[in-house]
Amino acid sequence: MRQIIALGGGGFAFDPENTLIEEYILRQSMKDNPTICFIGTASGDEEAMISSFYEIFSARNASPSDLSLFGQPPKDLNDFLSTQDIVYVGPGWARNLIVLWKEWGLDTALRNAWDKGVILAGVSAGSVCWYEEGLTMWHPPDELGMLTDLGLIQGSQCPHYNQNRRRETFYTLFLENKVSFGIGVEDDVAIHYSDNKIVRCVSSRPSGKAYRISHNNGKIVEHQLKVDILTRS
Repeated sequence: MRQIIALGGGGFAFDPENTLIEEYILRQSMKDNPTICFIGTASGDEEAMISSFYEIFSARNASPSDLSLFGQPPKDLNDFLSTQDIVYVGPGWARNLIVLWKEWGLDTALRNAWDKGVILAGVSAGSVCWYEEGLTMWHPPDELGMLTDLGLIQGSQCPHYNQNRRRETFYTLFLENKVSFGIGVEDDVAIHYSDNKIVRCVSSRPSGKAYRISHNNGKIVEHQLKVDILTRS
């Protein structure tokens, strides 16, 4: 089963006190002590984020590691990723992430790992990267635009969908026929895919929402998806 869990925002990198979605991701491995690798390319391997990753996942019966393209990456990326149960991609600049992954061949290695059953997950830039296209910060930094991503999931995605400016930009792209269909994902909400089909939407806050979006005759069609609210028993 090929699984991807895409978070629109939030997660341990933004709120280390709220890790309900991270715990949900770990449970999908069906293992008592899953291996989980953090890829922080989008943030330039920010040290504080990597340290937080190790602290949080070590405390949750997982075996964390990280993969850096700024130091000395593993000699065989395919071999390294095949030892992981989960790969978690952090937030940051999605454009940098895509360029560097393709340069190093990490995009192909991740696709191979996914085909072999490694769970792929990520937040913000680490979420849009799995789709055909994603709304992201462009250049200059306050400009939003669409980025061509890895294409493991059909369609496009807009993270941080509860931020009005992103939602409005996504609408504009639809109405200009630059996007055909997509998913809008609010912060603290994750879309769980299995073989490119949505199997569940979950949120770590009671008001979290996600939407399937398209347009018809010049009008936006927005369908709210069912979202299950996660709690700690």
